Amino acid sequence: MTGRLADIYRHPIKGHGREALASVRLLAGECMAWDRHWAVAHEAAKLVPGWNRCVNFARGAKAPALMAITSSLDEATATVTLHHPERGEITFRPDDRADLPRFLAWVAPLNPAERAQPMAIVTAGRGMTDTQLPALSILSTASLADLSARMGIALSKDRWRGNLWLDGAAPWAELGWVGKHLAIGGAVLRIEERIERCSATTVDPETGRPNAPTLQALNQHFGHQDFGVYGVVVESGPIAVGDEWRLA
Repeated sequence: MTGRLADIYRHPIKGHGREALASVRLLAGECMAWDRHWAVAHEAAKLVPGWNRCVNFARGAKAPALMAITSSLDEATATVTLHHPERGEITFRPDDRADLPRFLAWVAPLNPAERAQPMAIVTAGRGMTDTQLPALSILSTASLADLSARMGIALSKDRWRGNLWLDGAAPWAELGWVGKHLAIGGAVLRIEERIERCSATTVDPETGRPNAPTLQALNQHFGHQDFGVYGVVVESGPIAVGDEWRLA
């Protein structure tokens, strides 16, 4: 089975925006560079050194309005620009404590008042992914088209916060790839596990408001809430949109 790499995305601040890339170099045993590099801890967070579970962070599952954020990163200065249709734009350095109050004031209206509020921006020395694995999320455009047809709504790729989107696979074939190797461009990933989805995928990423019962549809049609798979890089190399992929 072969196809083409359709899209590459990274999310510099976990749960706070997405950014399309034309190419990236993947390193063995590491997350995508700068993906989930930062995360926004809330007041009720119980953090440990290094990687932490997603329950400790502000995210779309609990604050749907966050799903409408887009982002861009200046790697040279570690400066992030976020944009939201209701909050406008903010540019700041997540590592600069002097910038934190300004960011918290910008993002506060996007978090429900009854929930624990954003408090700090943290790093872990690796991507703060939803799995403890240093993984990339890999998704299929064919599976998205099939689910969209079943639901009668054009589901955006941005609902799923994926890293790599593949063209050319049969719908849902990727769920059977666990344990296999996926070669893309100059890199190879080992598929480790399926991705169980949360309520963030029910949210329209243009407006930040829930509008599609994705979890209900997955359960109704397939008996699970899985969409996409996690892969760990086992051979370093560059990848670019349009590169061929194949199961190795």
